[in-house]
Amino acid sequence: MIATLDRRRPLLPIGVALLVAGLIAGLVTRGGSTSTSSRGALAALLAPPRTGSGASAVNVVQARLRAAPGDWRSWAALGSLYVERARVGVDPTYYPKADGALRRSLAIRPHGNYGALVGQGMLANARHDFSAGRRWAERARALSPASPTAYGVLGDSIIELGRYQDGFAAVQRMVDLRPDLASYARVSYVLELQGDVPGAADALDAAVRFAGNRSDAAFATFQLGELRWNEGDLAAAAASYDRAARLDPNFVPPAAGLARVHAAEGDLSRAIAEYEGVIARLPAPQYVTELGDLYTAAGRPADAARQAELLRVEEQLFRANGVNVDLEASLWSADHRVRIEEGLGAARAEYRRRHSVFVADALAWQLHVNGRDAEAITYADDALRLGTRNALLHFHRGMIEQALGHWAAARADLQQALAINPHFSLLHAPEAARVLVTDSHRG
Repeated sequence: MIATLDRRRPLLPIGVALLVAGLIAGLVTRGGSTSTSSRGALAALLAPPRTGSGASAVNVVQARLRAAPGDWRSWAALGSLYVERARVGVDPTYYPKADGALRRSLAIRPHGNYGALVGQGMLANARHDFSAGRRWAERARALSPASPTAYGVLGDSIIELGRYQDGFAAVQRMVDLRPDLASYARVSYVLELQGDVPGAADALDAAVRFAGNRSDAAFATFQLGELRWNEGDLAAAAASYDRAARLDPNFVPPAAGLARVHAAEGDLSRAIAEYEGVIARLPAPQYVTELGDLYTAAGRPADAARQAELLRVEEQLFRANGVNVDLEASLWSADHRVRIEEGLGAARAEYRRRHSVFVADALAWQLHVNGRDAEAITYADDALRLGTRNALLHFHRGMIEQALGHWAAARADLQQALAINPHFSLLHAPEAARVLVTDSHRG
């Protein structure tokens, strides 16, 4: 099964739309007559395509290629557009199409092909092959050392690999070269990883100021809502989600955010209805997971089982199209106590590939549910090495410490999890509270 990690704000391969917009503009200038509007570097990756946007951009490039099949720039543009379309619609079948177009571009123009190199880096990151993403980004950077997009793709890759200082330096170089929406969004995530929540919020405020249109502003505002959610501030999170939804009604994530807030407020019926509406528009694995857990909490096991089956089908689809979902599958397995030996194998495989704090956390949690807490605690400590204020990371370590009999440490971590966000997980926040009550009775 696939899901997503807590409410962290991962470094998406933002910059796709900016890169594509430049490539498309060049095509139109060289002879095309159809104009296209870019939805922006961030919103384009999650929002459904709007009229005259992603779909028409693909049509522009395809028309150009029918007239000039040897145009390597057009093939690079098409490949990057397919990466965008995959992310917009949560449709991994576009990834093989993207790979084919980018490879075609490189076959025609193997040297000096910046667009195809950075496109391949974005594609590799989207498929969670961050080592390949780093290699492509380094080739793009060598070709164009002053390109902020190359540094963005590079930063995304090496941060996900757990090479944080190098990744932070790449993001710093990106913002130095071009302080804009894409770079400040990354700065926000870098600061959040290190526990600097006020700094992360300031960076998102800057991203909003750089927004070139309402869709860009909607994405940055939504991310501010995610930051407030992670801090347990339901009112501020809801205000940001509502503002983002009004800025761009086609942008789905704010609706999911509001549903999550309503669930935290105890209105499960409203939250379920809202999540059902979200999934009808965008059946992303994260939303399917959250709806399934809501069904469980509402005493609707048959509905929860249907969501689990949908997740299983989505996992197969992602894997069939070259996306590595070992991390997400491992977390779902551990959270729901399903095929935990297989889940542990997936977590170990992912940790062999990359040593990020979230992969260390997933491995720690799988080791815990497999009864291997003495091994798990080392990875749980590693998951918090950056000082990240993340309730789920503290909860996982607290439960491992409790299993080891380290009562004082467990109490501190579980209290910290609930202090950061008392609603951090529909599954685990009540569990943390119960353990603390039990512990108080011990004393």
